[in-house]
Amino acid sequence: MKGHDTAALLLRATLGPMLFAHGWNKVAGPGGLKGTTGWFEALGLRPAEVHARMAAGTELAAGVGITLGVAGPLPAAAAVGLMTVAARTDHRGKGFFVFKGGWEYAGVVGGAAVALAALGNGRYSLDGLLRRQRAGVGPALLAAGLGTASAAALLAVCYRPAEKPDEPDEAAR
Repeated sequence: MKGHDTAALLLRATLGPMLFAHGWNKVAGPGGLKGTTGWFEALGLRPAEVHARMAAGTELAAGVGITLGVAGPLPAAAAVGLMTVAARTDHRGKGFFVFKGGWEYAGVVGGAAVALAALGNGRYSLDGLLRRQRAGVGPALLAAGLGTASAAALLAVCYRPAEKPDEPDEAAR
């Protein structure tokens, strides 16, 4: 398909560095890991220090993997997982638009990651160089399914948001 490899390269060159930059900001941004830990604590991710490190490391690794085009569709699955957790914790209940705190950004990044898994990393990638191309419906479903399932498991085990004063206690219902 004409343009396939160029499209994959452009998508990887956009998505990968952006994810890496977000991970780097969690580690070395203005608040560093301490600030990220405090933010995750406020979101209800327990233990917050573990989740801050895990999110930063996953964004860094997925960003590098996507940029280099290696191990597709696993870095895409990591991006889907990250964005699913972000949508459920930080962006939940805030509507669609990101400028209002909504899930728009998380949805676009997750969708782009699944699209990349469907497209494959292309010829201009490490997977292409090693002749390990994976593309199509299977890799897209793997990225979407593995990312979403991993996020659901993490949230089930570790997401404990504080009750808001206007929310009745479970025991009171």
